[in-house]
Amino acid sequence: MDDHSLEEFRRRWQEELAQAQALRKRRRPEAAERRPRQAEVAPGRGEQASGYLALAQGLLEGAGRPPAARATRAERQDAASRSRSPPAREGAGGGEQLVDQLIRDLNEMDDVPFFDIQLPYELAINIFQYLDRKELGRCAQVSKTWKVIAEDEVLWYRLCQQEGHLPESSISDYSCWKLIFQECRAKEHMLRTNWKNRKGAVSELEHIPDAVLCDVHSHDGVVVAGYTSGDVRVWDTRTWDYTAPFLESEYEEDEPGMQPYVSFVRINSSLAVAAYEDGFLNIWDLRTGKYPVHRFEHDARIQALALSREDAVVATASAFDVVMLRPNEEGYWQITAEFEVQKLVDYLEIVPDTGRYPVAVATAGDLVYLLKAEDSARTLHYVYGQPVTCLDVSASQAAFGVKSLGWVYEGNKILVYSLEAERCLSKLGNALGDFTCVNLRDSPPNLMVSGNMDRRVRIHDLRTDKIALSLSAHQLGVSAVQMDDWKIVSGGEEGLVSVWDYRMSQKLWEVHSRHPVRHLAFTSHSLITANVPYERVVRNTDLDNFTAHRRHRGLIHAYEFAVDRLAFQSALPVCRASGDTAPAYSYDLALAFP
Repeated sequence: MDDHSLEEFRRRWQEELAQAQALRKRRRPEAAERRPRQAEVAPGRGEQASGYLALAQGLLEGAGRPPAARATRAERQDAASRSRSPPAREGAGGGEQLVDQLIRDLNEMDDVPFFDIQLPYELAINIFQYLDRKELGRCAQVSKTWKVIAEDEVLWYRLCQQEGHLPESSISDYSCWKLIFQECRAKEHMLRTNWKNRKGAVSELEHIPDAVLCDVHSHDGVVVAGYTSGDVRVWDTRTWDYTAPFLESEYEEDEPGMQPYVSFVRINSSLAVAAYEDGFLNIWDLRTGKYPVHRFEHDARIQALALSREDAVVATASAFDVVMLRPNEEGYWQITAEFEVQKLVDYLEIVPDTGRYPVAVATAGDLVYLLKAEDSARTLHYVYGQPVTCLDVSASQAAFGVKSLGWVYEGNKILVYSLEAERCLSKLGNALGDFTCVNLRDSPPNLMVSGNMDRRVRIHDLRTDKIALSLSAHQLGVSAVQMDDWKIVSGGEEGLVSVWDYRMSQKLWEVHSRHPVRHLAFTSHSLITANVPYERVVRNTDLDNFTAHRRHRGLIHAYEFAVDRLAFQSALPVCRASGDTAPAYSYDLALAFP
Protein backbone atom coordinates (compact mmCIF):
# COMPACT_ATOMS: atom_id res chain seq x y z
CA MET A 1 0.00 0.00 0.00
CA ASP A 2 1.68 3.27 -1.22
CA ASP A 3 1.39 6.74 0.40
CA HIS A 4 -1.30 7.96 -1.99
CA SER A 5 -3.52 4.90 -1.35
CA LEU A 6 -3.04 5.30 2.40
CA GLU A 7 -4.07 8.95 2.33
CA GLU A 8 -7.11 8.06 0.24
CA PHE A 9 -7.97 5.32 2.73
CA ARG A 10 -7.73 7.76 5.65
CA ARG A 11 -9.87 10.39 3.95
CA ARG A 12 -12.69 8.04 3.00
CA TRP A 13 -12.59 6.34 6.39
CA GLN A 14 -12.98 9.74 8.16
CA GLU A 15 -15.93 10.64 5.93
CA GLU A 16 -17.73 7.35 6.64
CA LEU A 17 -17.02 7.64 10.34
CA ALA A 18 -18.36 11.22 10.49
CA GLN A 19 -21.54 10.20 8.67
CA ALA A 20 -22.08 7.27 11.04
CA GLN A 21 -21.52 9.44 14.13
CA ALA A 22 -23.92 12.12 12.92
CA LEU A 23 -26.60 9.55 12.17
CA ARG A 24 -26.15 7.96 15.59
CA LYS A 25 -26.30 11.31 17.40
CA ARG A 26 -29.57 12.21 15.67
CA ARG A 27 -31.12 8.91 16.78
CA ARG A 28 -29.89 8.73 20.37
CA PRO A 29 -28.47 12.07 21.47
CA GLU A 30 -28.62 11.35 25.18
CA ALA A 31 -26.79 8.04 24.95
CA ALA A 32 -24.18 9.61 22.70
CA GLU A 33 -23.44 12.34 25.28
CA ARG A 34 -23.05 9.88 28.20
CA ARG A 35 -20.73 7.44 26.48
CA PRO A 36 -17.00 8.19 26.12
CA ARG A 37 -15.37 8.63 22.76
CA GLN A 38 -14.04 5.05 22.68
CA ALA A 39 -17.57 3.68 23.10
CA GLU A 40 -18.72 5.80 20.17
CA VAL A 41 -15.92 4.59 17.91
CA ALA A 42 -16.61 0.88 18.46
CA PRO A 43 -20.27 0.90 17.26
CA GLY A 44 -19.32 3.02 14.27
CA ARG A 45 -16.61 0.61 13.36
CA GLY A 46 -18.97 -2.34 13.83
CA GLU A 47 -21.74 -0.78 11.72
CA GLN A 48 -19.34 0.11 8.95
CA ALA A 49 -17.55 -3.26 8.90
CA SER A 50 -18.76 -3.96 5.42
CA GLY A 51 -17.75 -0.44 4.42
CA TYR A 52 -14.12 -0.66 5.41
CA LEU A 53 -13.81 -4.20 4.04
CA ALA A 54 -15.14 -3.01 0.71
CA LEU A 55 -12.81 -0.04 0.95
CA ALA A 56 -9.84 -2.30 1.63
CA GLN A 57 -10.81 -4.42 -1.33
CA GLY A 58 -10.99 -1.36 -3.54
CA LEU A 59 -7.57 -0.23 -2.39
CA LEU A 60 -6.13 -3.64 -3.14
CA GLU A 61 -7.69 -3.58 -6.63
CA GLY A 62 -6.27 -0.13 -7.18
CA ALA A 63 -2.85 -1.44 -6.27
CA GLY A 64 -3.09 -4.02 -9.05
CA ARG A 65 -3.92 -7.06 -6.92
CA PRO A 66 -6.74 -9.52 -7.49
CA PRO A 67 -9.93 -8.95 -5.42
CA ALA A 68 -9.53 -12.14 -3.42
CA ALA A 69 -5.95 -11.34 -2.37
CA ARG A 70 -5.16 -10.03 1.09
CA ALA A 71 -2.20 -8.11 2.38
CA THR A 72 0.24 -10.16 4.34
CA ARG A 73 0.91 -9.49 7.99
CA ALA A 74 4.34 -8.04 7.21
CA GLU A 75 2.76 -5.56 4.77
CA ARG A 76 0.11 -4.56 7.31
CA GLN A 77 2.71 -4.04 10.01
CA ASP A 78 4.80 -1.98 7.58
CA ALA A 79 1.74 0.12 6.80
CA ALA A 80 1.03 0.52 10.51
CA SER A 81 4.59 1.75 11.17
CA ARG A 82 4.31 4.25 8.36
CA SER A 83 0.90 5.40 9.63
CA ARG A 84 2.51 6.34 12.93
CA SER A 85 4.61 9.01 11.14
CA PRO A 86 3.71 12.73 11.69
CA PRO A 87 0.42 13.69 9.95
CA ALA A 88 0.60 15.40 6.57
CA ARG A 89 -2.02 17.95 7.61
CA GLU A 90 -3.85 19.07 10.69
CA GLY A 91 -6.80 17.00 11.94
CA ALA A 92 -5.38 13.72 10.64
CA GLY A 93 -4.34 12.39 14.10
CA GLY A 94 -7.74 10.75 14.71
CA GLY A 95 -7.63 9.07 11.31
CA GLU A 96 -4.19 7.62 12.00
CA GLN A 97 -5.42 6.11 15.28
CA LEU A 98 -8.37 4.54 13.45
CA VAL A 99 -6.06 3.09 10.79
CA ASP A 100 -3.83 1.63 13.51
CA GLN A 101 -6.87 0.13 15.23
CA LEU A 102 -8.10 -1.34 11.94
CA ILE A 103 -4.74 -2.98 11.25
CA ARG A 104 -4.61 -4.45 14.78
CA ASP A 105 -8.13 -5.86 14.30
CA LEU A 106 -7.09 -7.50 11.04
CA ASN A 107 -4.09 -9.07 12.80
CA GLU A 108 -6.37 -10.47 15.53
CA MET A 109 -8.63 -11.96 12.88
CA ASP A 110 -5.64 -13.97 11.66
CA ASP A 111 -4.50 -15.06 15.15
CA VAL A 112 -7.88 -16.06 16.64
CA PRO A 113 -9.84 -18.34 14.31
CA PHE A 114 -13.60 -18.09 14.08
CA PHE A 115 -15.53 -21.34 13.64
CA ASP A 116 -18.90 -22.15 12.23
CA ILE A 117 -20.61 -23.84 15.16
CA GLN A 118 -23.96 -24.24 13.44
CA LEU A 119 -23.56 -28.01 13.18
CA PRO A 120 -25.90 -30.82 14.22
CA TYR A 121 -25.15 -31.93 17.77
CA GLU A 122 -24.60 -35.55 16.77
CA LEU A 123 -22.07 -34.52 14.13
CA ALA A 124 -20.18 -32.42 16.67
CA ILE A 125 -20.05 -35.39 19.07
CA ASN A 126 -18.67 -37.60 16.31
CA ILE A 127 -15.92 -35.05 15.66
CA PHE A 128 -15.06 -34.56 19.33
CA GLN A 129 -14.80 -38.28 20.04
CA TYR A 130 -11.31 -38.32 18.50
CA LEU A 131 -9.96 -35.90 21.12
CA ASP A 132 -8.22 -36.89 24.33
CA ARG A 133 -8.88 -35.45 27.78
CA LYS A 134 -6.45 -32.53 27.40
CA GLU A 135 -7.87 -31.52 24.04
CA LEU A 136 -11.43 -31.71 25.36
CA GLY A 137 -10.45 -29.45 28.24
CA ARG A 138 -9.04 -26.89 25.83
CA CYS A 139 -12.10 -27.04 23.58
CA ALA A 140 -14.35 -26.43 26.59
CA GLN A 141 -12.70 -23.00 27.00
CA VAL A 142 -13.53 -21.79 23.46
CA SER A 143 -17.19 -20.90 23.94
CA LYS A 144 -20.31 -21.92 25.81
CA THR A 145 -21.48 -24.06 22.92
CA TRP A 146 -18.17 -25.90 22.74
CA LYS A 147 -18.18 -26.33 26.51
CA VAL A 148 -21.51 -28.15 26.32
CA ILE A 149 -20.22 -30.40 23.55
CA ALA A 150 -16.85 -31.08 25.21
CA GLU A 151 -18.52 -32.13 28.49
CA ASP A 152 -21.00 -34.53 26.96
CA GLU A 153 -21.41 -37.76 28.93
CA VAL A 154 -20.80 -39.95 25.89
CA LEU A 155 -17.32 -38.50 25.33
CA TRP A 156 -16.17 -38.93 28.93
CA TYR A 157 -17.68 -42.41 29.17
CA ARG A 158 -15.64 -43.44 26.14
CA LEU A 159 -12.51 -41.95 27.69
CA CYS A 160 -13.09 -44.00 30.86
CA GLN A 161 -13.47 -47.15 28.80
CA GLN A 162 -10.39 -46.43 26.69
CA GLU A 163 -8.16 -45.90 29.75
CA GLY A 164 -9.49 -48.99 31.54
CA HIS A 165 -11.57 -47.28 34.23
CA LEU A 166 -14.77 -49.14 35.23
CA PRO A 167 -14.74 -51.41 32.15
CA GLU A 168 -17.88 -53.30 33.14
CA SER A 169 -20.04 -50.20 33.72
CA SER A 170 -22.66 -48.82 31.36
CA ILE A 171 -23.23 -45.16 30.54
CA SER A 172 -26.38 -45.02 32.66
CA ASP A 173 -24.61 -46.08 35.88
CA TYR A 174 -23.34 -42.57 36.66
CA SER A 175 -24.71 -39.10 36.02
CA CYS A 176 -21.40 -37.26 35.57
CA TRP A 177 -18.75 -39.28 33.79
CA LYS A 178 -16.30 -36.40 33.72
CA LEU A 179 -16.26 -36.37 37.53
CA ILE A 180 -15.91 -40.16 37.61
CA PHE A 181 -12.97 -39.90 35.21
CA GLN A 182 -11.29 -37.33 37.44
CA GLU A 183 -11.79 -39.53 40.51
CA CYS A 184 -10.32 -42.54 38.70
CA ARG A 185 -7.33 -40.52 37.62
CA ALA A 186 -6.79 -39.27 41.18
CA LYS A 187 -7.01 -42.83 42.53
CA GLU A 188 -4.58 -44.05 39.89
CA HIS A 189 -2.13 -41.31 40.88
CA MET A 190 -2.49 -42.26 44.56
CA LEU A 191 -1.86 -45.93 43.78
CA ARG A 192 1.27 -45.07 41.82
CA THR A 193 2.51 -42.93 44.71
CA ASN A 194 1.87 -45.77 47.16
CA TRP A 195 3.75 -48.20 44.92
CA LYS A 196 6.74 -45.89 44.75
CA ASN A 197 6.80 -45.16 48.50
CA ARG A 198 5.88 -48.71 49.57
CA LYS A 199 2.74 -47.58 51.37
CA GLY A 200 0.11 -50.19 52.01
CA ALA A 201 -0.73 -53.38 53.86
CA VAL A 202 1.37 -56.53 53.69
CA SER A 203 0.25 -59.91 54.99
CA GLU A 204 1.72 -63.36 55.17
CA LEU A 205 -0.84 -65.94 54.12
CA GLU A 206 -1.29 -68.61 56.77
CA HIS A 207 0.67 -71.80 56.27
CA ILE A 208 -0.27 -75.42 56.83
CA PRO A 209 1.51 -76.99 59.83
CA ASP A 210 3.83 -79.93 59.13
CA ALA A 211 3.90 -79.23 55.37
CA VAL A 212 6.26 -77.59 52.89
CA LEU A 213 5.08 -75.28 50.13
CA CYS A 214 5.37 -76.92 46.68
CA ASP A 215 3.76 -74.57 44.15
CA VAL A 216 1.77 -71.29 44.08
CA HIS A 217 -0.33 -69.60 41.43
CA SER A 218 -2.69 -66.60 41.46
CA HIS A 219 -5.27 -64.90 39.28
CA ASP A 220 -6.82 -61.49 39.96
CA GLY A 221 -6.05 -61.59 43.68
CA VAL A 222 -7.11 -65.22 44.27
CA VAL A 223 -4.20 -67.42 45.37
CA VAL A 224 -3.92 -71.22 45.29
CA ALA A 225 -1.12 -73.20 46.95
CA GLY A 226 -0.16 -76.87 47.06
CA TYR A 227 1.83 -78.57 49.85
CA THR A 228 3.80 -81.72 50.49
CA SER A 229 0.91 -83.00 52.62
CA GLY A 230 -1.27 -83.15 49.50
CA ASP A 231 -3.42 -80.23 50.67
CA VAL A 232 -4.56 -77.50 48.28
CA ARG A 233 -5.59 -74.16 49.76
CA VAL A 234 -7.21 -71.05 48.27
CA TRP A 235 -7.13 -67.44 49.53
CA ASP A 236 -9.14 -64.50 48.23
CA THR A 237 -6.95 -61.48 48.99
CA ARG A 238 -9.60 -59.12 47.59
CA THR A 239 -11.68 -59.71 50.74
CA TRP A 240 -8.72 -60.57 53.01
CA ASP A 241 -10.24 -63.85 54.05
CA TYR A 242 -7.56 -65.41 56.25
CA THR A 243 -9.63 -68.52 57.04
CA ALA A 244 -8.93 -69.85 53.57
CA PRO A 245 -10.79 -73.04 52.64
CA PHE A 246 -9.14 -76.31 51.73
CA LEU A 247 -9.99 -77.93 48.44
CA GLU A 248 -10.79 -81.52 49.26
CA SER A 249 -9.32 -84.41 47.30
CA GLU A 250 -10.63 -87.94 46.96
CA TYR A 251 -7.75 -89.71 48.66
CA GLU A 252 -8.42 -92.08 51.52
CA GLU A 253 -7.93 -90.49 54.93
CA ASP A 254 -6.67 -93.68 56.59
CA GLU A 255 -3.08 -92.69 55.94
CA PRO A 256 -3.02 -88.88 55.65
CA GLY A 257 0.75 -88.70 55.86
CA MET A 258 1.19 -90.89 52.79
CA GLN A 259 -0.66 -88.64 50.37
CA PRO A 260 1.46 -87.66 47.34
CA TYR A 261 2.97 -84.22 47.00
CA VAL A 262 1.28 -81.55 44.93
CA SER A 263 3.42 -80.94 41.84
CA PHE A 264 1.58 -78.03 40.17
CA VAL A 265 -1.38 -75.78 40.90
CA ARG A 266 -3.19 -73.37 38.56
CA ILE A 267 -6.21 -71.10 38.98
CA ASN A 268 -8.36 -68.74 36.93
CA SER A 269 -11.60 -66.89 37.60
CA SER A 270 -13.71 -70.06 37.96
CA LEU A 271 -11.44 -73.13 38.14
CA ALA A 272 -8.63 -74.48 40.30
CA VAL A 273 -6.43 -77.36 39.12
CA ALA A 274 -3.86 -79.44 41.01
CA ALA A 275 -1.49 -82.11 39.69
CA TYR A 276 0.00 -84.70 42.06
CA GLU A 277 3.22 -86.70 42.01
CA ASP A 278 1.38 -89.96 41.34
CA GLY A 279 -0.12 -88.68 38.05
CA PHE A 280 -3.57 -87.71 39.30
CA LEU A 281 -5.25 -84.44 38.34
CA ASN A 282 -8.06 -82.74 40.28
CA ILE A 283 -10.24 -79.97 38.86
CA TRP A 284 -12.41 -77.83 41.16
CA ASP A 285 -15.15 -75.41 40.19
CA LEU A 286 -14.78 -72.52 42.64
CA ARG A 287 -18.42 -71.54 42.16
CA THR A 288 -19.90 -74.88 43.25
CA GLY A 289 -17.86 -76.07 46.24
CA LYS A 290 -14.66 -77.53 47.62
CA TYR A 291 -14.98 -80.99 46.07
CA PRO A 292 -13.49 -81.73 42.64
CA VAL A 293 -15.81 -81.80 39.64
CA HIS A 294 -13.43 -83.96 37.61
CA ARG A 295 -10.55 -86.30 38.29
CA PHE A 296 -8.13 -87.51 35.64
CA GLU A 297 -5.33 -90.05 35.93
CA HIS A 298 -2.07 -90.37 33.97
CA ASP A 299 0.08 -93.47 33.92
CA ALA A 300 3.20 -91.48 34.89
CA ARG A 301 4.12 -88.32 36.74
CA ILE A 302 2.68 -85.08 35.37
CA GLN A 303 5.59 -82.98 34.11
CA ALA A 304 3.75 -79.80 33.05
CA LEU A 305 0.33 -78.25 33.69
CA ALA A 306 -1.45 -75.35 31.99
CA LEU A 307 -4.82 -73.67 32.55
CA SER A 308 -6.39 -71.09 30.28
CA ARG A 309 -6.90 -67.70 31.91
CA GLU A 310 -10.22 -67.08 30.21
CA ASP A 311 -11.73 -70.46 29.28
CA ALA A 312 -12.28 -73.83 30.94
CA VAL A 313 -9.39 -75.57 29.18
CA VAL A 314 -6.73 -77.67 30.94
CA ALA A 315 -3.60 -79.14 29.35
CA THR A 316 -1.30 -81.70 30.96
CA ALA A 317 1.93 -83.39 29.88
CA SER A 318 2.93 -86.80 31.16
CA ALA A 319 5.68 -88.97 29.67
CA PHE A 320 5.41 -88.42 25.90
CA ASP A 321 1.71 -87.48 25.85
CA VAL A 322 -0.02 -84.09 26.00
CA VAL A 323 -3.73 -84.10 26.79
CA MET A 324 -6.25 -81.24 26.52
CA LEU A 325 -9.41 -81.35 28.65
CA ARG A 326 -12.52 -79.19 28.56
CA PRO A 327 -16.21 -79.60 29.47
CA ASN A 328 -18.81 -80.32 26.82
CA GLU A 329 -22.13 -78.54 26.42
CA GLU A 330 -23.65 -80.59 29.24
CA GLY A 331 -20.83 -79.73 31.65
CA TYR A 332 -19.04 -83.11 31.63
CA TRP A 333 -15.28 -82.98 31.25
CA GLN A 334 -13.77 -84.90 28.38
CA ILE A 335 -10.55 -85.20 26.36
CA THR A 336 -10.61 -82.65 23.54
CA ALA A 337 -7.27 -83.53 21.99
CA GLU A 338 -4.32 -85.83 22.63
CA PHE A 339 -0.84 -85.47 21.16
CA GLU A 340 2.31 -87.55 21.16
CA VAL A 341 5.71 -85.84 21.33
CA GLN A 342 9.26 -87.14 20.95
CA LYS A 343 10.74 -85.92 24.24
CA LEU A 344 9.63 -85.11 27.77
CA VAL A 345 7.79 -81.81 27.98
CA ASP A 346 9.44 -79.05 30.00
CA TYR A 347 7.06 -76.09 29.53
CA LEU A 348 3.40 -75.95 28.51
CA GLU A 349 1.18 -72.91 27.86
CA ILE A 350 -2.34 -72.46 26.45
CA VAL A 351 -2.80 -69.74 23.83
CA PRO A 352 -5.54 -67.28 24.86
CA ASP A 353 -8.53 -66.27 22.73
CA THR A 354 -8.48 -69.15 20.26
CA GLY A 355 -12.24 -69.68 20.08
CA ARG A 356 -13.81 -73.09 19.80
CA TYR A 357 -10.64 -75.13 19.32
CA PRO A 358 -7.95 -74.74 22.02
CA VAL A 359 -4.32 -74.22 21.05
CA ALA A 360 -1.25 -74.90 23.20
CA VAL A 361 2.51 -74.48 22.88
CA ALA A 362 4.84 -77.06 24.43
CA THR A 363 8.62 -77.29 24.66
CA ALA A 364 10.49 -80.57 24.93
CA GLY A 365 14.24 -80.21 25.05
CA ASP A 366 15.24 -78.46 21.83
CA LEU A 367 11.79 -78.90 20.26
CA VAL A 368 8.89 -76.45 20.32
CA TYR A 369 5.47 -77.82 19.38
CA LEU A 370 2.31 -76.03 18.25
CA LEU A 371 -0.64 -78.13 19.39
CA LYS A 372 -4.02 -77.41 17.80
CA ALA A 373 -7.05 -79.38 18.88
CA GLU A 374 -8.25 -80.04 15.32
CA ASP A 375 -4.79 -80.92 14.00
CA SER A 376 -1.78 -83.06 14.86
CA ALA A 377 1.30 -81.81 16.69
CA ARG A 378 3.37 -79.50 14.51
CA THR A 379 7.00 -78.54 15.08
CA LEU A 380 7.27 -74.79 15.49
CA HIS A 381 11.03 -74.63 16.15
CA TYR A 382 13.87 -77.12 16.26
CA VAL A 383 17.65 -76.64 16.38
CA TYR A 384 19.63 -79.66 17.48
CA GLY A 385 21.55 -79.15 20.71
CA GLN A 386 19.89 -75.83 21.67
CA PRO A 387 17.39 -76.53 24.48
CA VAL A 388 14.57 -74.17 25.40
CA THR A 389 14.91 -72.58 28.85
CA CYS A 390 11.64 -70.58 29.26
CA LEU A 391 8.32 -70.01 27.52
CA ASP A 392 5.44 -67.53 27.36
CA VAL A 393 2.64 -66.98 24.84
CA SER A 394 0.20 -64.26 23.86
CA ALA A 395 -2.81 -64.38 21.56
CA SER A 396 -0.70 -64.23 18.40
CA GLN A 397 2.93 -64.85 19.41
CA ALA A 398 5.14 -67.22 21.37
CA ALA A 399 8.43 -66.23 23.02
CA PHE A 400 10.96 -68.69 24.39
CA GLY A 401 14.60 -68.63 25.45
CA VAL A 402 17.14 -70.75 23.60
CA LYS A 403 20.48 -71.88 25.01
CA SER A 404 23.26 -71.87 22.47
CA LEU A 405 25.65 -74.83 22.56
CA GLY A 406 28.08 -76.48 20.17
CA TRP A 407 31.05 -75.36 18.13
CA VAL A 408 29.41 -72.22 16.79
CA TYR A 409 28.40 -70.22 19.86
CA GLU A 410 25.99 -67.42 18.98
CA GLY A 411 24.95 -66.41 22.48
CA ASN A 412 21.72 -67.23 24.28
CA LYS A 413 18.70 -65.59 22.67
CA ILE A 414 14.96 -65.19 22.94
CA LEU A 415 13.02 -66.14 19.81
CA VAL A 416 9.62 -64.63 19.04
CA TYR A 417 7.42 -66.67 16.70
CA SER A 418 4.17 -65.82 14.97
CA LEU A 419 1.61 -68.50 15.79
CA GLU A 420 -0.44 -67.78 12.70
CA ALA A 421 2.40 -67.74 10.18
CA GLU A 422 4.50 -70.25 12.18
CA ARG A 423 7.74 -68.43 11.50
CA CYS A 424 10.34 -66.56 13.52
CA LEU A 425 9.74 -62.83 13.82
CA SER A 426 12.59 -61.69 16.07
CA LYS A 427 15.82 -62.88 17.64
CA LEU A 428 16.42 -60.86 20.78
CA GLY A 429 19.40 -60.57 23.09
CA ASN A 430 22.86 -62.05 23.04
CA ALA A 431 23.52 -63.02 26.66
CA LEU A 432 26.10 -65.26 28.24
CA GLY A 433 23.68 -66.67 30.78
CA ASP A 434 20.52 -68.69 30.26
CA PHE A 435 17.20 -66.89 29.98
CA THR A 436 15.22 -68.21 32.95
CA CYS A 437 11.92 -66.33 32.56
CA VAL A 438 10.14 -64.25 29.94
CA ASN A 439 6.84 -62.33 30.16
CA LEU A 440 5.16 -61.50 26.86
CA ARG A 441 1.47 -61.70 27.72
CA ASP A 442 1.41 -59.09 30.51
CA SER A 443 3.87 -56.64 28.94
CA PRO A 444 2.84 -53.39 27.19
CA PRO A 445 2.43 -53.47 23.40
CA ASN A 446 5.67 -53.93 21.44
CA LEU A 447 7.63 -54.58 24.64
CA MET A 448 8.72 -57.74 26.44
CA VAL A 449 10.61 -58.32 29.69
CA SER A 450 12.94 -61.21 30.48
CA GLY A 451 15.19 -62.46 33.26
CA ASN A 452 18.55 -64.15 32.95
CA MET A 453 21.02 -66.10 35.01
CA ASP A 454 23.55 -63.33 34.40
CA ARG A 455 21.68 -61.30 37.11
CA ARG A 456 20.07 -58.91 34.63
CA VAL A 457 16.51 -57.93 33.80
CA ARG A 458 16.05 -56.81 30.19
CA ILE A 459 13.30 -54.95 28.35
CA HIS A 460 13.16 -55.87 24.65
CA ASP A 461 11.69 -53.62 21.96
CA LEU A 462 9.91 -55.90 19.49
CA ARG A 463 9.78 -53.17 16.84
CA THR A 464 13.55 -52.70 16.58
CA ASP A 465 14.70 -56.11 17.92
CA LYS A 466 16.95 -54.32 20.38
CA ILE A 467 17.31 -54.18 24.14
CA ALA A 468 15.61 -51.03 25.41
CA LEU A 469 16.86 -51.36 29.00
CA SER A 470 19.10 -53.67 31.01
CA LEU A 471 19.15 -53.67 34.82
CA SER A 472 21.50 -55.50 37.16
CA ALA A 473 18.91 -56.96 39.51
CA HIS A 474 19.72 -60.20 41.38
CA GLN A 475 22.98 -61.80 42.47
CA LEU A 476 21.98 -65.42 41.88
CA GLY A 477 19.89 -64.91 38.77
CA VAL A 478 16.33 -63.82 37.97
CA SER A 479 13.56 -66.34 38.59
CA ALA A 480 10.34 -64.34 37.91
CA VAL A 481 9.54 -61.00 36.29
CA GLN A 482 6.56 -58.87 35.22
CA MET A 483 6.15 -55.29 33.94
CA ASP A 484 3.48 -52.74 33.09
CA ASP A 485 3.58 -49.25 31.59
CA TRP A 486 5.97 -47.79 34.20
CA LYS A 487 7.36 -50.41 36.61
CA ILE A 488 9.04 -53.81 36.76
CA VAL A 489 8.71 -56.33 39.58
CA SER A 490 11.40 -59.01 39.59
CA GLY A 491 12.20 -61.96 41.84
CA GLY A 492 15.53 -63.70 42.27
CA GLU A 493 16.97 -67.03 43.26
CA GLU A 494 18.33 -65.45 46.46
CA GLY A 495 14.78 -64.63 47.61
CA LEU A 496 14.81 -60.90 46.81
CA VAL A 497 11.76 -59.12 45.35
CA SER A 498 12.63 -55.78 43.71
CA VAL A 499 10.36 -53.04 42.33
CA TRP A 500 11.82 -50.78 39.62
CA ASP A 501 10.73 -47.60 37.88
CA TYR A 502 12.20 -48.46 34.49
CA ARG A 503 11.57 -45.00 33.04
CA MET A 504 14.11 -43.65 35.55
CA SER A 505 16.21 -46.88 35.68
CA GLN A 506 15.85 -46.72 39.45
CA LYS A 507 15.08 -49.31 42.11
CA LEU A 508 12.16 -48.17 44.30
CA TRP A 509 12.28 -50.77 47.08
CA GLU A 510 12.97 -54.43 47.80
CA VAL A 511 12.07 -57.17 50.28
CA HIS A 512 13.96 -60.34 51.09
CA SER A 513 12.97 -63.86 52.13
CA ARG A 514 14.89 -67.07 52.53
CA HIS A 515 13.73 -69.08 49.52
CA PRO A 516 13.77 -68.40 45.76
CA VAL A 517 10.89 -66.39 44.29
CA ARG A 518 8.92 -68.86 42.18
CA HIS A 519 5.79 -66.80 41.58
CA LEU A 520 4.92 -63.12 41.45
CA ALA A 521 1.91 -61.37 39.97
CA PHE A 522 0.69 -57.83 40.41
CA THR A 523 -2.22 -55.63 39.43
CA SER A 524 -2.63 -51.87 39.75
CA HIS A 525 -3.33 -52.18 43.50
CA SER A 526 -1.91 -55.53 44.70
CA LEU A 527 1.15 -57.77 44.58
CA ILE A 528 1.39 -61.51 45.27
CA THR A 529 4.81 -63.12 45.87
CA ALA A 530 5.69 -66.72 46.74
CA ASN A 531 9.01 -68.05 48.01
CA VAL A 532 9.13 -71.80 47.41
CA PRO A 533 12.02 -73.82 48.92
CA TYR A 534 14.26 -76.16 46.97
CA GLU A 535 13.91 -78.95 49.52
CA ARG A 536 10.59 -80.61 50.13
CA VAL A 537 11.63 -82.19 53.41
CA VAL A 538 9.58 -81.59 56.54
CA ARG A 539 11.79 -80.39 59.39
CA ASN A 540 11.27 -81.30 63.03
CA THR A 541 8.03 -79.59 64.09
CA ASP A 542 8.56 -80.01 67.85
CA LEU A 543 11.21 -77.29 68.10
CA ASP A 544 10.27 -73.69 67.38
CA ASN A 545 7.35 -74.40 65.08
CA PHE A 546 6.79 -70.86 63.81
CA THR A 547 10.47 -70.10 63.17
CA ALA A 548 11.00 -73.44 61.45
CA HIS A 549 8.16 -72.64 59.08
CA ARG A 550 9.51 -69.24 58.20
CA ARG A 551 12.96 -70.63 57.49
CA HIS A 552 12.23 -73.92 55.79
CA ARG A 553 8.61 -74.22 54.58
CA GLY A 554 8.05 -71.35 52.17
CA LEU A 555 6.20 -68.04 52.32
CA ILE A 556 3.34 -66.33 50.48
CA HIS A 557 3.01 -62.56 50.83
CA ALA A 558 0.13 -60.35 49.73
CA TYR A 559 0.64 -56.59 49.35
CA GLU A 560 -2.25 -54.14 49.07
CA PHE A 561 -1.59 -50.57 47.89
CA ALA A 562 -5.17 -49.29 47.50
CA VAL A 563 -5.92 -46.56 50.03
CA ASP A 564 -9.61 -47.39 50.19
CA ARG A 565 -9.09 -51.02 51.25
CA LEU A 566 -6.77 -51.13 54.25
CA ALA A 567 -4.83 -48.70 56.40
CA PHE A 568 -1.22 -47.88 55.64
CA GLN A 569 -0.03 -49.44 58.90
CA SER A 570 -0.35 -53.19 58.47
CA ALA A 571 -0.87 -55.46 61.47
CA LEU A 572 0.13 -59.09 61.66
CA PRO A 573 -2.41 -61.54 60.23
CA VAL A 574 -2.88 -63.10 63.68
CA CYS A 575 -4.03 -59.71 64.98
CA ARG A 576 -6.65 -59.40 62.24
CA ALA A 577 -7.80 -63.03 62.41
CA SER A 578 -10.45 -64.26 64.80
CA GLY A 579 -9.15 -65.64 68.08
CA ASP A 580 -11.06 -68.90 67.83
CA THR A 581 -9.32 -70.14 64.71
CA ALA A 582 -7.41 -73.35 65.20
CA PRO A 583 -4.07 -72.37 63.61
CA ALA A 584 -3.77 -69.20 65.72
CA TYR A 585 -1.76 -71.06 68.37
CA SER A 586 1.14 -71.60 65.98
CA TYR A 587 2.15 -67.94 66.10
CA ASP A 588 4.85 -67.28 68.66
CA LEU A 589 3.64 -63.98 70.14
CA ALA A 590 6.77 -63.70 72.26
CA LEU A 591 8.65 -62.73 69.13
CA ALA A 592 6.81 -59.40 69.12
CA PHE A 593 8.51 -58.23 72.30
CA PRO A 594 11.95 -56.58 72.16
